[in-house]
Amino acid sequence: MLAQLTLIPALPKSLTATHLLVLLPKAKGLAKDTPYGDLLAATLKRRDMKVDEFAKSFVTANAANGGLVSWAMLDFDKDTFALQTQVRKAMQPLLEEHPKELSIAVFGANAQHAAELAVYGAWVNGALLPVSKKKDERKALQKISLYGFNDKKVFEALKAQATGNLLCRELTVLPPNELTPGAYRLRVKKLALEHKWKHEEFDMKALRKMGAGAFVAVAQGSHDEDAAIVHLTYKHPKAKQTVALVGKGICFDTGGHNLKPSRYMLNMHEDMNGSAVSLGILLAASEQKLPVNIDCWLALAQNHIGPKAYKQNDIVKALNGTHIEVMHTDAEGRMVLADTLTLASRAKPDLMIDFATLTGSMAMALGARYSGVFATSDALAQRAVTTGKQVGERLCAFPHDEDYEPALDSKVADIKQCTLDGEADHILATRFLKRFVEKDTPWLHVDLSASRCEGGLGAVATEVNGFGVAWGLRMLQG
Repeated sequence: MLAQLTLIPALPKSLTATHLLVLLPKAKGLAKDTPYGDLLAATLKRRDMKVDEFAKSFVTANAANGGLVSWAMLDFDKDTFALQTQVRKAMQPLLEEHPKELSIAVFGANAQHAAELAVYGAWVNGALLPVSKKKDERKALQKISLYGFNDKKVFEALKAQATGNLLCRELTVLPPNELTPGAYRLRVKKLALEHKWKHEEFDMKALRKMGAGAFVAVAQGSHDEDAAIVHLTYKHPKAKQTVALVGKGICFDTGGHNLKPSRYMLNMHEDMNGSAVSLGILLAASEQKLPVNIDCWLALAQNHIGPKAYKQNDIVKALNGTHIEVMHTDAEGRMVLADTLTLASRAKPDLMIDFATLTGSMAMALGARYSGVFATSDALAQRAVTTGKQVGERLCAFPHDEDYEPALDSKVADIKQCTLDGEADHILATRFLKRFVEKDTPWLHVDLSASRCEGGLGAVATEVNGFGVAWGLRMLQG
């Protein structure tokens, strides 16, 4: 549940908020009407800070009334990510006290931009993610009072985006014994009923009958055959395009027979994050009533080890007839996506975007502060990168030229699933996936190396940050 927003056009002469965030426009000095301006000036003097130093960070101090005030001076020549980070850090000392109400004051020509940054940050960071504790003493933020800006319509789209981001993060942090593929399917079905999405499931029996051998190869290792490809549809009467969203939903990844060491198996319940991003975008688009048709495809399974689990040197036949030589059982994501991309592209969408925590090599290439993107055209790649800069979810475009593909040549099948040397695996994975995209579909593949970032990322303070929801939502509007 997101905090209720109350808008107050002007700042009262006397403001006695217990938790106050003040966002000032960049200036050479402090304005006379700055809330608690004397306290701010005294704090800067005590810390021997000049105003230009203050503009690069934030300052927090205790007011005489017992309240806590945090000030930040924003330079709107900086990019969205930098502004989001500054506002989030200035807000963090306030939210760490788990207040019921947060007051925000904005000023100047860029008051709307400041208000959007602050309110969105308060929504995504004031809500609580699920934990399993005998006594949970945390309290969610209940109310946001915004002073200095009062156009309510501005926040409707932001609230929908925050709702989608929160859904993504809530699903991603759930432990693997709670979010099995079967339990996930029940959650998705409930969401579909609530939001009137068309809901369709292809379970293991149906997938075997269809010949979706790549997906089945991975899912057959689970004792409970609860894996499925789930298809959700949102339609708008004024839509001019259909976008397919495809999400990797591996609810736990052991690595299979090529078992991961414990260091790399930790947090593998988050390997379903791509599906959660897709769901978050779908929910936010529905809340906004965006005039676009969306086909959302979720590949929900687990990668287990057991007598029925797939093995190195197995040869499996994918839905589109391609024979795949299995090289490494921990490359399961591209297997479940292969058949899902085939289904999604056969519906002839105007654009298809898949999201997946797919390769360790992307994390090695970018770390956790960017995600990587591959596109079927330079124009589409540029649009993806530009959109990332606009929303503060940064993407780096990678090549996937044809001369990479000979590394996947197989002597016994149509294609190898991967190589064993690991070189450029993020690129080879894209070349592999491209074999399963039909009908010359315009396609973006997002490798979510930034899905977990220690210390938070951009607007979001938690490590699991919902990267991709804001970006995907903006892509739908483009």
